[in-house]
Amino acid sequence: MIKVIEVSSDSNIGGAGKCILTFLKTFDRDSFDVITVVPKGSLLKPEIEELGCKTFEVEYLAEQSLNPKAIFRLRKLFRYLKPDLVHTHASMSARIAAWSLGIPVVYTRHSVFEPEKKLTVFPGKQLNGLINNLTAKRIIAVAEAAKDNLTQTGVSEKKIKVILNGVEPLTPVSEEEVGKLRMQYHIRPDEKVAAMVARLNPVKGHRYFIEAAKLLKEEGIKAKFLIAGTGEAENALKRQVEEMGLEDTVQFLGFVSDVTPLMQLMDVQVNCSYGTEATSLSLLEGMSLGKPAVVTEFGGNPGVIFDGINGFLTPIKDSNATAEGLKKLFCNEKLYQEISENCKKIYQTRFTAEGNTRAIELLYRSAVRKKGEK
Repeated sequence: MIKVIEVSSDSNIGGAGKCILTFLKTFDRDSFDVITVVPKGSLLKPEIEELGCKTFEVEYLAEQSLNPKAIFRLRKLFRYLKPDLVHTHASMSARIAAWSLGIPVVYTRHSVFEPEKKLTVFPGKQLNGLINNLTAKRIIAVAEAAKDNLTQTGVSEKKIKVILNGVEPLTPVSEEEVGKLRMQYHIRPDEKVAAMVARLNPVKGHRYFIEAAKLLKEEGIKAKFLIAGTGEAENALKRQVEEMGLEDTVQFLGFVSDVTPLMQLMDVQVNCSYGTEATSLSLLEGMSLGKPAVVTEFGGNPGVIFDGINGFLTPIKDSNATAEGLKKLFCNEKLYQEISENCKKIYQTRFTAEGNTRAIELLYRSAVRKKGEK
């Protein structure tokens, strides 16, 4: 039995938290004893406890990678729990605490973004590489683009293993429920539906989604464009919709706690990111239901959507290309059905929760294997 401690610094349930919950639902309980450490008051705690897993709260861990007080408390906890391995999710404090006690560390890079220039040149690159290579035995990158980010900042390629995210399949909802949702959102029977499920942050590219809606409306294509999420760009995006006269075409749904009905309702999922995107969980969830996607070529998107196979890739900040991809899927039913079937097949072969968990477990075993063991 290998004892593993999963450490998250998130107070809310973001992408990393969802990945932890997916692992906790599917890990091999006969081979692993998994304990989770979260910040005091984290929304992850009740979710973890509902799965029957042990969890501990630690102060000074919330929303920050490094805090000396958190290191002190984590060292004390690790000495008490005596884990074989610590797996950290955006917590340098946990990495340092475990490394200082001689406990093997696995670290996951969940995000993809352009590294600061000072970390890609001497001496920042060398210093960053030294710290990461020293404190982590293995590093998981959730996309090839995440691996590239790491190597650009001095991390040894030999330390990195790319393990793409996996999700549990969404359970289709009834046609009756979908029909009620169409009525709620005033979607007519002859209208197609495109949706974006992402935080309303400028780098997620919602403005280009809205511009694509305008282009398709001008062509006479009947469609509704739904935006699910909240964030700092919400007011600016609502002004854009009003200025473009799209109040009857684009709808803001706010925070959606259960995305399954929305995923079932939509015909196509859209991702317009240009600043941060790894292996999008919402894209994978949509694929499990056979929903094609139109996405930018940024970050981890090309590792999920293959152009013309299970959706379409577009350049970043290109509303014309986004509109063109949507038009192909909205106006060619035969093409849509082919791509929809491909979505389900690719999900089953590449992005299941079980496949992701088995890959992580294999890496755990290699990280704790003693010299001379096979």
